[in-house]
Formats: sequence, structure tokens, C-alpha cells
Amino acid sequence: MTDSPAADSALLVADGHLQRQGGQDRPTMDVAVGILINAKAQFLLTSRPAGKVYEGYWEFPGGKLEAGETVAQALSRELHEELGLHIGDVQLWRQQMVDYPHALVRLNFCKVTSWQGELEMREGQKFAWQCLPVEVMPVLPGTLPVLDWLAQEQGYCNLGSPKFS
Repeated sequence: MTDSPAADSALLVADGHLQRQGGQDRPTMDVAVGILINAKAQFLLTSRPAGKVYEGYWEFPGGKLEAGETVAQALSRELHEELGLHIGDVQLWRQQMVDYPHALVRLNFCKVTSWQGELEMREGQKFAWQCLPVEVMPVLPGTLPVLDWLAQEQGYCNLGSPKFS
């Protein structure tokens, strides 16, 4: 796993018109996020399950780091719990801070190109293999920078993703 991902220095503020739970001094929550890329160069998006914040929004799969876990360990655990997959090598790619109304989150985006198992939507979520531009909507605010980064890698111009403030 790479030790020094590229970090986007700009804080992404989602739904800025809403009050922040916990105020301005709330702790940062670390989240491991998997960008699974298949042999057709498609990436996996999953929908947020019923009962969760931003229910029905599309995102890259992953979850919170537990005490003492590395990003790679958390991602491996989360993708097994949520999707039934055992992942191979994890490449820590980029980080993005997102200020959601419910939490201040550091998203640790990892590229994953090898895994074993068949997709099982263990939390009742949906999945979609996507190319740019994505066809599923709505997309979670923290997912938008990744779509721009992927577009830059693939030689697209800025896709004009909406900015959240």
C-alpha cells in the first residue's frame, strides 16, 4: 500500500445551508473507500442502504475505520461485510475532507483491481458498474471529486460536477 496519497487541500462542504451536528470542533471520522475497477475499466458504485444518511445516493463502497485499523484493513473488512468480496492489493490513491451536516469525514480513496468472490449486496443496497459519465443518480457529494479525478486520468475535460457549499 502506498503511504502518501495525493490530498485535495480544499474542504468539500456538502449541504452547507444545514447546521453541522456537533458544531465546529467535532472530530474527524476516517473512512476507507474502495474504487473497484474491473477488466473493462468500469468502476463499481453502490447505493446507500435504507435507514442511513443520504439513503439511496450512489457512492463508492467502504466504511469507517475501527480503532487500530489501517485503511487497507478497514477496506478489506468493509468490502467483505457489505459486498462479500475478498480484495487483493490496495493502493491508497487520494484523500478528501468532506464536511457533511452529520459528520466531518476524511475519505481515504483506494484503487482495487483484484478481488475474489461474487458481489452480494448484504445490506440491501444496489450496485452498478459504471463508466464516465455515470448514469446513476443522485451521487453522494464525496463521490464527485473521484469522478473528476478519474475523468482527468482518462483524458476527459472537467465533467462540470456540481460543487456543494
